[in-house]
Amino acid sequence: ISCWNPLQSLLSSMKQACEILTRDPEGGAARIPFETFSFLYSYLASIDGEISETEINAFLDGIKEQADKHSGMVLIRHF
Repeated sequence: ISCWNPLQSLLSSMKQACEILTRDPEGGAARIPFETFSFLYSYLASIDGEISETEINAFLDGIKEQADKHSGMVLIRHF
């Protein structure tokens, strides 16, 4: 029996998005602006429908706190 975990699937998608959208060199931190990350995460989470708005906002608040320490950039290790 396989357990579907919408959050893990979403985070995997976000990791791929960071790797695609970053301006960092290959093998770098794959940073993207918080605004871009937040837009994509919110959009994908709303399509999924399994993650509540409260959970989305709480997750993004934590990510923003980390991004603020890195000039507004989200790193994959933040999530």
